[in-house]
Amino acid sequence: MADSYEERMSRFEGAIVWTLSVPEGSTHPVLPDGCMDLLWIGGRLLVAGPDTRAATPSAPAGGRCAGIRFAPGTAPALLGVAADELRDRRVELSDLWPGDRVRVLTEQLAEARDPAAALEDIALRRAAGTAPPDPLMRYVAGRLDAGWSVADTAQRAGLGARRLHRRSLAAFGYGPKTLARILRLQRALALVRSGTPYAEAAVEAGCTDQAHLAREMRDLAGTTLTAHLARRGPSSGSGRIRKRGPSPQPLAANNDTAQPSGSRTVA
Repeated sequence: MADSYEERMSRFEGAIVWTLSVPEGSTHPVLPDGCMDLLWIGGRLLVAGPDTRAATPSAPAGGRCAGIRFAPGTAPALLGVAADELRDRRVELSDLWPGDRVRVLTEQLAEARDPAAALEDIALRRAAGTAPPDPLMRYVAGRLDAGWSVADTAQRAGLGARRLHRRSLAAFGYGPKTLARILRLQRALALVRSGTPYAEAAVEAGCTDQAHLAREMRDLAGTTLTAHLARRGPSSGSGRIRKRGPSPQPLAANNDTAQPSGSRTVA
């Protein structure tokens, strides 16, 4: 039996609200997508950080979960933590926000008829009292998601390679090269699920050829395209469907913007 997954566009800009039911015996991995999620699972509020590799599903087999998925670069300002601090991690929201506040939110979620909508409300209320996401990093995500090179993106954003890398760690959880690879893989997967042949999907997504796509699939997903699609079926979602970044638009360089620092270095 396949997962039951539903999603809709959120009232929170650039985000997706989703629900997932996982049947007994379902063990498929969740693939990297460049996003971060606020999750409601088993009566707990969790945050899913940005992944660099396939992860074990957060929902217990036979259970249901809900979440709001934030576009690349948008969650750190909302959550109050640099993305690289949560890379490849699932943490309790109470590790990031005051415990008494999270207890109140947990009680509200437990009583909510629609937990996904309740998560959306939490994000919207939080956003009203916090600084907006770094627009330059959202621009970077949009360009990379459109398939443009890291070098061209850095130049158009008015950032040197080192500054772009430091700011990408805080915004995305890893450097721009890793984000570009993840977004390219997701583009290829979307094309394949829509019926595009592997070789054509590889080139259209930005890989040099089908062999390049196969290597990326092994490195980032730990499996092959054929095996992944056989587990899920060509039209099923990933269990953590990504939201494409904003369409790249001309943006004046802003070399005076503060530089958040990351604690680790990832390509």
